[in-house]
Amino acid sequence: MAKLTVAQKRLAASDPVMADLVKRLGPMSVAERRRRRGQPPRDDAYVALVRAVVGQQLSTKAARTIYDRVVALFDDGVPSPEQLLAADEDALRGAGLSGRKVEYLRDLAQHVVDGELELNRLSELSDEEVIEEVTAVRGLGRWTAEMFLIFHLGRPDVISGGDLGIRRAIETEYGLARIPTPDDVVERAEAWKPHRSLACIYLWESLAVTPVQ
Repeated sequence: MAKLTVAQKRLAASDPVMADLVKRLGPMSVAERRRRRGQPPRDDAYVALVRAVVGQQLSTKAARTIYDRVVALFDDGVPSPEQLLAADEDALRGAGLSGRKVEYLRDLAQHVVDGELELNRLSELSDEEVIEEVTAVRGLGRWTAEMFLIFHLGRPDVISGGDLGIRRAIETEYGLARIPTPDDVVERAEAWKPHRSLACIYLWESLAVTPVQ
């Protein structure tokens, strides 16, 4: 197995199940998960949130297809907030967006234009402050904000207690009789501090290797 980082070693030492996951799956990271899933390199904050809205409740493949169709509507590629606000709704819906997602994208754009969401400042805020800023936009809930923290801002100690994949992975890997509640996940994750984001990566990847029946 390739050499482990300090974070991976510390996570493995947090409990026997994490030790087994690290041994089984090898060195994992946000970048490695992106590579394995064929995802693009990290976007800027605005593009990351646009992708998040487009991809809600869709498979990775479907989200990518619709996102590419939306981008193709604009000559310069990814539409600026101003372009999104001015875009024809029928054209956006024709690209595969639901009416609600068009509303969410426009609310995101309006927050950026009005200065209510200062994207360049998010990296200076605490995790909870980022969540508060992101969830002020319609359609962007806590889960989306947590994914933004992990995958865009690279925050190392985020646990997404409500993520169904994480809950299912914990149920399987820890041999539980039932799927854990979000509060159960948060409580169990105490042992993984300060590497809870990395623990999420291993749990998600465990599902890809050994799907839950």
